[in-house]
This record gives sequence, structure tokens and C-alpha cells, in this order.
Amino acid sequence: MKIRHFLYNSFLIESQNNKIAIDPGQYFSIFNFSSLIPGADWNSITHILITHGDPDHHWQSDRVAEASNAPVVCGKDLARVEDGKTLLVDPRGRGLTSWVPFNNAYPLATGESITLGDVEIEAVRSVHGPISIPILGFRVKIQPGPGERVGIGSTGFKIKLDGKTIVNLGDSILQTDWAGLEPDVLMLPIGGLGNNTWTMDVPDALEAVKLIRPKRVIPCHYNAPFLWIRNIAPADDQSFRREVEKLGCECNIMRRGDEIEV
Repeated sequence: MKIRHFLYNSFLIESQNNKIAIDPGQYFSIFNFSSLIPGADWNSITHILITHGDPDHHWQSDRVAEASNAPVVCGKDLARVEDGKTLLVDPRGRGLTSWVPFNNAYPLATGESITLGDVEIEAVRSVHGPISIPILGFRVKIQPGPGERVGIGSTGFKIKLDGKTIVNLGDSILQTDWAGLEPDVLMLPIGGLGNNTWTMDVPDALEAVKLIRPKRVIPCHYNAPFLWIRNIAPADDQSFRREVEKLGCECNIMRRGDEIEV
């Protein structure tokens, strides 16, 4: 099995029969405005997982779904049903003003699971924290919740395929009910330093590793640009790696486009 990483929380998990895309979002930088998952991979994707509706996670999901005809799994609050059709919040819409139909969509509440082909997917609790962005000398802070686009549909996923278990926590703050998940691979955010409290920071991520007890850890959603900001989620990944290894876990630091085998 191969795992490729594309910045933020965007991953491809590839096995002999499956190619799972997690968070097919958009790269947002004044130096680069492109799809995180390369277009050349879209047609061969077999499953699409969306952890929440923020643009860096959801922006390209409908286009990838159209190109691949793959089923889409997301958190229950990212979707609604109207006239028998499942609608997801518009990937490129403003706020919650528009919702678009997704064929073959499966919204899950925390604890619910679905088997699609030979892949089992379970929704795991994920709680998106408040986001704070500096704009023209001011700091704009948004608290996720009813009526807000930020963090809508927040969920993590426990994925079982080819005898292995992979957990991706999305953009979450620390949750104690992750205890005992014990996956082969854990993907978790570590860039919640300072005012950027929408995810765990390094100390909280280490507490999550202690709770979850994975075999291998991949930190993500850190040291990434956003528009004019060169690094909106700073973290010391080498310090994190050293502390994870002290816990007896392997830790893979992955840059954009890196690939590992598990």
C-alpha cells in the first residue's frame, strides 16, 4: 500500500484495487493556485473522503467525483437531502448560500460506518476549532457552529482495507474519545500554534498519539501557505517526530508530493 501527501490534509491511499482520495481541496497561495491532488490522478480514484467543507479540503471534490464516478463519504452536517437528492455544501460557494447534488454520496454521523467494495469507512469524532486570520492589520476570528461555513461537517475517518487500518482526524482539536483506536497509520494535524487554534498543536497532537496508540504517525496541516501568508500553521515537525519515536511509534514527515509504503 502506498500513501501520497499533497499538503494540508490531502492524501491518496493506493492499494492494488483501490485509490482513496482524502480531502481533494485547493492550494491557496499567491504563488500557487492549483488542485492539491493532481488532475492526472482523478480518473482512477475509487473513493473520495471529505473531512469538512473548508476550501483547502473540499474545493475540488465535485470535479474529482465527476471525473472518477467514485462514491463520496463525508460528515453528516456537510450534506442535506432535498426532493430525494443528496446535496453537499457548494465546494466553491460562499458561506452556506448554495448546495449542489452529489451522486453516490454517503453522509455519516460519528460512529456510523459503511462498506464500499472492499473498503470499510467509519466516521470518527473530529471537532474543528475557531479560525483566526490576519487581514489588513486586523485579526478576524470565526467560531465554527450552526450557520457557519468554517469547519462544516467536521469528521475524521477510520479506514480499513487490505488488512490495515488508517485513521485521518481532519482538522480537529484534541478529543479524549479517540482512545484505543490503535490504527496502523494515524494522520493528524499539528499546526494549531498560537492564534491558529482550529487544530491541535504539537503538544496536543502528542497527547492524541498517546491516546490512540498507532504504529505509524504522519503529521499534517502545518507549515502551509494561505493566500499572502507564507506559513499560516507553524509547527516544529522534527521535534514532534522525536517525541513520537520516544513513544515507540514510527513517524513519517511528508512534504508535498512525497510517497511512502506501509
